[in-house]
Amino acid sequence: MARYSIGIDLGTTNCALAYLDLENQANRPSPATLAVPQLTAAGTLEERDLLPSFLYLPSPQEFAQAGLALPWNPDAREIVGEFARAHGAKAPTRLVSSAKSWLCHSGVDRSSPLLPWQAPPEVQKVSPVETSARYLAHLRAAWNQRFGPDAPLESQDIVLTVPASFDAAARELTTTAAAKAGLPQLTLLEEPQAALYAWIEAMRERFRKQARVGDVTLVVDVGGGTTELS
Repeated sequence: MARYSIGIDLGTTNCALAYLDLENQANRPSPATLAVPQLTAAGTLEERDLLPSFLYLPSPQEFAQAGLALPWNPDAREIVGEFARAHGAKAPTRLVSSAKSWLCHSGVDRSSPLLPWQAPPEVQKVSPVETSARYLAHLRAAWNQRFGPDAPLESQDIVLTVPASFDAAARELTTTAAAKAGLPQLTLLEEPQAALYAWIEAMRERFRKQARVGDVTLVVDVGGGTTELS
């Protein structure tokens, strides 16, 4: 049985992971946010509540061999997160961003290596699915480093949120990305529905005074890639 209930937001601009200890429910604790270790500069590792959804693909000579090392991967040769976003602004042809928006772009083959878009031939491109998988793999490695073998992320009860506008293909590709990251079992939940659940939980019984049978609830999601009204 899973010990933790996990919520993952695979966002256009940022990713985040929240968790709730299912074995400690006596006082109805609030979910906690995982502090994600990530590079903020070459050779500098810091924990942040958010993992920026950016992937930087350096040239072989761009950084010293150990400059991109992570606790779980001392031989890392790519950058995910804060440093990818900051350094990628200086070399945008090697920066992958908005992979989530590409996942729902039916006009391209979302499993083909096409990012960074219009990158020069010397840059080895990746697909939107592979990019999403690398963000999830980073979150998985960060979780497993902190919680150890007793509660690996892949054995927990995981909910991954997706936009309400995602079609069946985009949902399936999101599931494929999660499987590539070592998370084959999870539940997809639409983001507006997740927001409504969170509101009900925060309001407790008071929500019955705010919403009555027959009312229509509008959820406004101002995201990094799109704005949705549900």
